[in-house]
Amino acid sequence: MFNALSRLFRAVKYLFTGKVDAAADSLSTNPTVISANYDRIVEEKRKRLNQYVDAVGAMIAQEENKKAKLTQLTEEVQKLEKLKAGAAARAKQLVDKYNGDVTAVKNDPEYAKCQAAFKDFSSTLAEKQQRALELEEDMKQLVGNVTNHKNQIQSLMRELEKLKEEKHDAVADVLSAKEEKQIADMVNGITNDKTAADLQRLRELRQKAAASARVSREVAGLDSKRAESEFLEYAQQVASDDEFDALIGLSKDQKANDAPARDTKIPEA
Repeated sequence: MFNALSRLFRAVKYLFTGKVDAAADSLSTNPTVISANYDRIVEEKRKRLNQYVDAVGAMIAQEENKKAKLTQLTEEVQKLEKLKAGAAARAKQLVDKYNGDVTAVKNDPEYAKCQAAFKDFSSTLAEKQQRALELEEDMKQLVGNVTNHKNQIQSLMRELEKLKEEKHDAVADVLSAKEEKQIADMVNGITNDKTAADLQRLRELRQKAAASARVSREVAGLDSKRAESEFLEYAQQVASDDEFDALIGLSKDQKANDAPARDTKIPEA
């Protein structure tokens, strides 16, 4: 008993599911639904594409920021190199001042100052040069990534335009397929489409009109033949009467012919 009820519930479920699936498939092939689905997909893709463009825009802004930092570092490196050269030049003046006396040069406070500045400039210069190299590498990678993303965006935009065109093609294909199916169903006599019923009714009316016209023509032909027959019969009757009158001497033509005959005298021999 339980197994039977279980099978019954499963059958009802499958039937309901099948009807729902069939209804969903039928609805999905509706041209209006297809057009709306394409519009929805296009809109979703456009939103994602806009997000993509915003992300690439942020990368470009980052690239510009790094470029500005690299320009600033380059200027600082150039300045530090000049400061180093200036500290060395100042120390060289001390050497010239003391005629190369190492002890005298090193005992001069100015020498220690120049030496400390040169070391500080050199250390700072090395750090900034390393940072500039790192920024240059980041810039190369970032520029390459931005270029690839720009190309990808252009490709996606072309696909989006093609998708808009594809919507019209899809709707046209579905409508064409529906018309072809209706025509095939009409030929096979299995369609329930109201259009087919209207066409059948119009064809029957046309056939009835043609049959009515044919009957009218036939009737008109019979009347004409009947009139001809009556005329021929009347002509034959008149001819017969004339012949009879002529035989018994009542024909007007015969009297006219006989009158001169009676008046004419035969000459004597």
